[in-house]
Amino acid sequence: MRYADGGGLTPAGRRRRESVRMQAAEWFEQEITPSEVARRLRVSVKSAYHWHQLWRDGGREALASRGPSGSRCRLSPRCLEKLAAYLDEGPAAHGWVEDQVWIASRVATLIGRKFHVSYSVSGATRLMHRLGFSPQVPARQVAERDEQAVTAWKEVTWAEVKEPGRSAGDTSASRTKQGSPGSRPEDEPGAGAAAPRS
Repeated sequence: MRYADGGGLTPAGRRRRESVRMQAAEWFEQEITPSEVARRLRVSVKSAYHWHQLWRDGGREALASRGPSGSRCRLSPRCLEKLAAYLDEGPAAHGWVEDQVWIASRVATLIGRKFHVSYSVSGATRLMHRLGFSPQVPARQVAERDEQAVTAWKEVTWAEVKEPGRSAGDTSASRTKQGSPGSRPEDEPGAGAAAPRS
C-alpha cells in the first residue's frame, strides 16, 4: 500500500504519535521502566525500549517527529510546475503523436529530457499522483469504432480462437502420497520392495 504523504500519516497523526513519545520521555525521566511505559501507553515493548534508547542518547529531542518519511522529491517546486504545464500540453507536443495518452514511461522520459533527472516508471507514477494526475478510462468510445465489425469478430473469430473449457467430467483427482509397497498389486513395479522401517 502506498501513502500519499510518504509515511502513511497525516500531520495530525504525526503530532499524535509524537505526543505519545513525549509522554514516554516524561516517564523515562521519572525512571519508569520501558516495559511499564509500554503497558501504560499500550504500545509494543520493543517500541518502548527503542524510544528509551533514543531518549538516553539524545533526550526528548531525539523523540521529536522528523516530518513525513519517504524519499525527497528530486524536482524543485518550480520544476514541478513546469512539468505539470508540459503534461497539460499533451504527449503530441513532446513527440508522441501516435496517441494522446500520458503513460508513466513517457513521463519518466519527459522528465529526463526536460530536467536531466532520471526517474523510474514507478517513481514517475508517484510523481504524477502527487501532481494530481490519475489513471483515466476514456469517457466515450472512439469515433472510428465499427460496432458491426466488433460483433462479427466476437461471434466468429473469437469463437474459433478461444479454447473450449474443460467439462467437469474431464477432471481427475489423485493422491500425492504414494501407497505403501505392500498395498500394490503383485504385478505392479515396486510391489516386492521391503516394508518401510519403523
